[in-house]
Amino acid sequence: MSLIQQIDKDYITAYKAKEQVALGVLRHLKTAAKNMQIDLKRELTEEEMLDVVMKQAKQRQDSIEQFRAANREDLAEKEVAELEVLQTYLPSQLSDEELEELVTKTVAETGASGMQDMGKVMNAIMAEYKGRVDGKKLSASVRAKLA
Repeated sequence: MSLIQQIDKDYITAYKAKEQVALGVLRHLKTAAKNMQIDLKRELTEEEMLDVVMKQAKQRQDSIEQFRAANREDLAEKEVAELEVLQTYLPSQLSDEELEELVTKTVAETGASGMQDMGKVMNAIMAEYKGRVDGKKLSASVRAKLA
């Protein structure tokens, strides 16, 4: 079952079960996907749909940080609940240990020797592990390895 079909199915299930948080998140997700589909003037591929989900999850993470910085824990909790719904559609993230091993291996494969090669390492990892690696964590890990 494709990601789009899974979201549609879960939307109907959430609607019938009157799960307001999931329903709201899935409604926003479907709208974002539809808007992207209109912009592209074609059906979305699985990868493009995954990008939409990742973008929505990133927005929730940014909102959580902003709300906590503003001491608005009530709004942050709402965003956390929404983020949990979105994470069910994302591939599992690499653990910190797996990320360190991957960075070490990729640095060796690309022959990176300093910070000027950071882009090479980042691109190699992101091309293969897109959606499974957080960009901020990856950047910090690569920076630490190359420094």
